[in-house]
Amino acid sequence: MDLGIKDKVAFITGASSGIGLSTAEAFVEKGAKVIICGRNEQKLEEAKKQIKETTGSDVDAYACDTSKFDHVEKTVKEIVSKFKKIDILINNAGKAQAGGVVDAKPEDWQSMIDVKIYSLINTCKLIAPIMKKNKWGRIVNMSSIGGIYPNPKLTISHGLSAAINNLTRSLSLDLAPYNIIANAIGIGAVRTKNWEENMLPKVRQTREDLANLDDEVIIKQLGEEMTPVGRFGKPIEIAQIACFLCSECNGFVTGSVIEASGGADKFM
Repeated sequence: MDLGIKDKVAFITGASSGIGLSTAEAFVEKGAKVIICGRNEQKLEEAKKQIKETTGSDVDAYACDTSKFDHVEKTVKEIVSKFKKIDILINNAGKAQAGGVVDAKPEDWQSMIDVKIYSLINTCKLIAPIMKKNKWGRIVNMSSIGGIYPNPKLTISHGLSAAINNLTRSLSLDLAPYNIIANAIGIGAVRTKNWEENMLPKVRQTREDLANLDDEVIIKQLGEEMTPVGRFGKPIEIAQIACFLCSECNGFVTGSVIEASGGADKFM
């Protein structure tokens, strides 16, 4: 199926690894002109190299801290100077963070607010006007099913995911008259390096029965426990959802949170 993405200019944040990297590869394979963004220049170069090896195509890469408005403003100006437009925005900058209201540190909250909320606000504020001018645009904000089915042990991540979901709904209503579609993807248990680094230690701390098992054994068991389909999701599965939501084939689904959780109604 031709999704009508060929030659669209797609800006993807948090694209140096995991879901963001898989999403970049998927858009490149469908003919989009892809710009990847992340804070770590070395990791971006590694991602750029991997995309070239995987797809045979080059992408542009910008080291940018999207939580800082002036950084995003400079990056967007450079992109528009080169490509003249931005058609697609994928807000994927983020990280997993355990912690409840009582035990989480103030700095944990601030760090997550910066990366999950301010990053989204900054990119949308600067890129939406470009889309409005061109009377076409697609925005996907990566969220979590925890924004719908919260876990009190993950209040930081899930509370902010709920905020992302509501911001997305408001954004979609604001931009709909300009042929701009905005949706969120409520991501469940997807295996990424970020998840392994941040969540596996917490699992070992809270699950005595899993504490001394190998990573692969833990992930297999958790997948069977957590999802009706019996496994963790793959980043490419989220990427393909994003491709459809951002395509010419989708002109009617907007303001929605698409649950991508293997049928699960809880997160851990």
